[in-house]
Amino acid sequence: MSVTDETRIDVQERGAKGQTSDRRLWMQLQVFGACADPKDLVSALEASRIEGALYRDVNDPRGVAVLGIHEDPVFFVNGFRELLTVEPFAALAQKAALTMFGRTYSSGFEADLDEWLLRRPRRMALNPAWPWAVWYPLRRAGAFARLPGPEQGAIVKEHAVLGHAYGAADLAHDIRLACHGLDQHDNDFVIGLVGRDLQPLSHLVQTMRKTVQTSQYLQTLGPFFVGHALWQSPLR
Repeated sequence: MSVTDETRIDVQERGAKGQTSDRRLWMQLQVFGACADPKDLVSALEASRIEGALYRDVNDPRGVAVLGIHEDPVFFVNGFRELLTVEPFAALAQKAALTMFGRTYSSGFEADLDEWLLRRPRRMALNPAWPWAVWYPLRRAGAFARLPGPEQGAIVKEHAVLGHAYGAADLAHDIRLACHGLDQHDNDFVIGLVGRDLQPLSHLVQTMRKTVQTSQYLQTLGPFFVGHALWQSPLR
């Protein structure tokens, strides 16, 4: 193998049977306080025609959060920024510590790569039947990166099996985003749990506490944003 072969960089997403893609979704959660009445926010979001959702914050009676969704990260420094820096959003108090930003990613085993990267995350975030949402970042401990590949795979699979079981029962559905180098606190991932009711989302987090990854290989988890969707854009 030549030096060129050894240093070749591939940033494509890869799925099963040789699938590749340069497309992915980017999502950002912006959280605010000091919102007396969110009705004007709904009107502004509808007029903007962005993809996303507006949540009422369970832990702050004057709190809200806006989820933005786009394939181009430039959107978050152009259109999304412009929306959130004018009225009625300009009057709100931003909670920067709760900002979350990430991108969809593949593990190499996805049977339908575009479904996993583009269509499924939209369905999870924008389904009016699943208004409850729990969003949080996490960072794995450095020891996880030093484990052999098969051992890493077995540990991650434990979480995947749990997630599939809760999803199959329509109790909780997950959105998984990578945020390496994108997060102010150096987190690795952003997770969104959505569902019809709040209790199963809490139950899933509780159950995952017992897994090897959470109990032994997570350095940080949270902070958590818990919200109920007041508005979701139509699924495109």
